[in-house]
Amino acid sequence: MKINKLRYLLANGLPSVSTRILSIWPTIVEAAGSTGSFDYLEFVAEYAPFNEVDLENFVRAAELHDLSTMIKVDFQNRAYVAQRAMASGFQAILFSDHKTAAELAESIYLIRPDTPQDGGRMGYPNRRWIGYNPRAPQLDYARMVRETVVAVMIEKADAMAEIDAICAVPGLDMVQFGPSDYALSCGWNLAEHQEACKAAERLMIETALRHGVQPRCEINHPSEADYYIQLGVRHFCIGDELRNNLTYWSKTGGEMRRIAQAL
Repeated sequence: MKINKLRYLLANGLPSVSTRILSIWPTIVEAAGSTGSFDYLEFVAEYAPFNEVDLENFVRAAELHDLSTMIKVDFQNRAYVAQRAMASGFQAILFSDHKTAAELAESIYLIRPDTPQDGGRMGYPNRRWIGYNPRAPQLDYARMVRETVVAVMIEKADAMAEIDAICAVPGLDMVQFGPSDYALSCGWNLAEHQEACKAAERLMIETALRHGVQPRCEINHPSEADYYIQLGVRHFCIGDELRNNLTYWSKTGGEMRRIAQAL
């Protein structure tokens, strides 16, 4: 049984740093891990193609560098993907597109152990996280399932309207604001309503901290961190593999294109 590093950091009031990865190629995972910059890696499965073997290999590569792993799952098939990801070794689930506290409570129920104590819906799958054979005592396994970190995107106007109730759902560990989906759910273009979205994010952070839930904020550069630190945020996801590449290709590649055109 592996130690859930992200759970350890949360339990001990320590900060965390992660980054978003869309490639399922394990070498990308190893490359990120080799930097020593991160506590865990987020696989953005909501935006990327993958199969179950990919999930196992992603986690194996992360474990080589003592990294925890989070997977962001779609809403509609969240039960299947979350349970399969956990059985592959993922230690945190980031749920997307939830609108109500009741939806979140159902999602947590789906990934809690099926014991009288927990009343969840997650059985005892004979997968890699228990060593392929059912050697782990059932209640040790239940503890490992229970320690899976639960995060949810707050990215709908309906979710913001229920933010107090959502943050009060038992078992929720982290929240993250999603400005693009939030703006869409309000019928806005994000670029035209930046301050309104920032205000909603601040309300989410304040409410989460009041309930003992940790806000996790996504930034693109360390210079953006201080704004959130002043609000009480200690958990950050910095950068996005696809966005990083697009920025480099556009700026550096564009500069090289201009040099070539001048020849």
